[in-house]
Amino acid sequence: MKKITLLIVFSFFSIMTLAQTAGEITLVKTFGGAKFEMDTLTLSPRQVLEILRETPLAYEEFKLAKKNYNIAGVMGFSGAILVGVPLISAISGGDPEWGLAAGGAALILGSIPLNKAFQKHANNALDVYNKKFSSRISANFYLTGSGFKLKFGF
Repeated sequence: MKKITLLIVFSFFSIMTLAQTAGEITLVKTFGGAKFEMDTLTLSPRQVLEILRETPLAYEEFKLAKKNYNIAGVMGFSGAILVGVPLISAISGGDPEWGLAAGGAALILGSIPLNKAFQKHANNALDVYNKKFSSRISANFYLTGSGFKLKFGF
């Protein structure tokens, strides 16, 4: 009888754990930036913004993150083009404009702090959003004279 009771208790806790993790969004850092995952789905920043719309504080924080993400993306892309044009010119035997490459490098370096700010704001927003999925159930075990007693609190 005790084995069956323990099996039921552990099954209950494992089901509660699985139910509470559904819907959480996580930020996964990658080489080129970051990606967002919810359950088995990979989400774009625009999709995450739409999901966070139901939590106003997280939504406002993620709007700041998305603004930094967009600016960093434009700066990084423009910088890469400005670095690439003189390199291609040099490889093809022309006279490269190294000033363009220096400007491009400055844009790429300038996008790094914006990318860090994006990750910081995105993590803050996801922390606020994911709080509603945290466990609110507590379990207390008590030893009694004839066995044990399990008490749940919500």
